[in-house]
Order: sequence, then structure tokens, then C-alpha cells
Amino acid sequence: MLHQVTRFNKTRIAPTPSGYLHVGNVLSFAVTALLARKSGAKTLLRIDDLDQARINKLYLHDIFDTLNFLEIPWDEGPNNLKEFEDDYSQLHRMPVYKEALKQLADEALVFACSCSRSQLNLGECSCLENKIPLSAQNTCWRLLTDGNIEIQVKNYNGNIIKAPLPDEMHNFVVKKKDGFPAYQLTSVIDDLFFGVDLVVRGEDLWPSTLAQHLLASASGKNSFADVTFYHHPLLMEAGKKISKSAGAVSIRYWRESGKKPTDIYTMIAGMLGIKDPVTSWEQLAGIVITEEKL
Repeated sequence: MLHQVTRFNKTRIAPTPSGYLHVGNVLSFAVTALLARKSGAKTLLRIDDLDQARINKLYLHDIFDTLNFLEIPWDEGPNNLKEFEDDYSQLHRMPVYKEALKQLADEALVFACSCSRSQLNLGECSCLENKIPLSAQNTCWRLLTDGNIEIQVKNYNGNIIKAPLPDEMHNFVVKKKDGFPAYQLTSVIDDLFFGVDLVVRGEDLWPSTLAQHLLASASGKNSFADVTFYHHPLLMEAGKKISKSAGAVSIRYWRESGKKPTDIYTMIAGMLGIKDPVTSWEQLAGIVITEEKL
């Protein structure tokens, strides 16, 4: 059970419109909404739409349709596609991202990399030594990282967890080859921009949490260290996490098949090993939080 509850100002639900939302998304949204309610935080709907090659308006509509269908609440952000495009798209914050990238470049904290994914998998990258100009075409920017630094993260109970940056996040990308800022940078900037002080995400994003703290520290954005993180367990299927890329059945499919919200919540609970019916997102999230024994 939760012990003494800390008060927070704001958390966020942050889907990416690169596919229809699935049961794993719903679990994360439900946990976020319940922790917000328990801690007095407002919930921001923040849609990450900078991966323009994968964005589809059908997926954007699906975010609003799914949240409304499942009655998962939010307090701030867009209520429909028009409001999102007019006021909340990440494209509106490009000047802020570009300023952050400029700062990293001015302080020589990044290097240009032209390697393909196969080259990186083989460990053949020598771009740092080659000193490719940051202005070079078809290159990404990578943050210079030190794997020996111990990164500190504040968890939901107020404890400080210390861990090094995982090997797979060494020299992670902050600007993609298409010129757009990468997820790790935009996530930090957006959370600070909107005043988020509680981040709820799946435990698979722990490496991203560490990378984002390192990036914020390198950028002098010291207030990011005060943000609290809660990493919830994942829904698993055949030993793998449920994801859009894995072809998980969407909430849209279940909705159009005539399923009710209670059917979907009960199905998700069943995937967590709970056999009893679950009638609401509050009940579902409560199961997860109780199982965590916070």
C-alpha cells in the first residue's frame, strides 16, 4: 500500500501517435491518473508528434477516442485534434528545442555521427575521433557521455536511486539525421516547459530516465533533478512486452468489436494474473499500485 502520499503539481500522459493505442498504453494511463488523484496533481495530455514520418491523423484521433471511451481523465492539454494542432503540437515548441541543441553545440557537449544502425551494432563508430562537422548532412548529434558517472533519480517514495548510465545509452542521440530533436531531449524540455514534477512510465523506460537526467545535468537544467519518477510494471505476452511494434491488438479493435470499458479493464487485469472482474481504471491502477507495495 502507499504510505504517506507526497503532493505533486502536475504529471502527464504522453502517447506517441505512431499506431493505435493498446492495452499497455491503457495500463500506463490508468496508473498515471490514479497517482495524480492520490497526490493532488493535475494531468497533462502531452502528445509526442515529432516523428513526422510515422504520424497519422487516424492515430491522433484514436488518442482522444480511447481516453474518452475508457473515461480516463486529464486536466490540461488538447481535447480534440484541432486543439492539438493549433496549440499543443511539439512543432510549436521547435524554437525551444533548437535553443537547447544550440546550447549543447556551443558547449561542445555533442558530436556528429554518420553511422548506420548496422555499423553501430558492430561497434564500428569512430565519428567522435573523426570530428565530423556538426553542420554535415545526413548526421545525427550524440551527447558525449561518461559511463562512470552515478546518476541520481528520485522515486515516488522520495528515495534517491543511484545508477550508472546503461551501456546501450552511451553517447545517445539528441538530434536525429532528419534534423528533428530526438525523444530524450524533447521529453526533458517538455517536462520542464509544462512544469511536470511527477513522471509515470513503464519500467522499460528506466534507461531513458537515466539518460534524461544526465542530459538535463549536462545542460544545466538542474531543476529536472527534483522531478519524481514512478516506473510501473509492464504487461507481458509470451515473455515480451506489449507494444505497437509487436502488433498488439488495439483498443480501437476491441471497441469496434463491441467490448465495453469493463471488458477491457478485466482483460488487462487478467494479463496481470487477476481473475476477478475489474470495472474501472481506478480499480485497475489500484491493483498495480498495491502489488508494488509502495
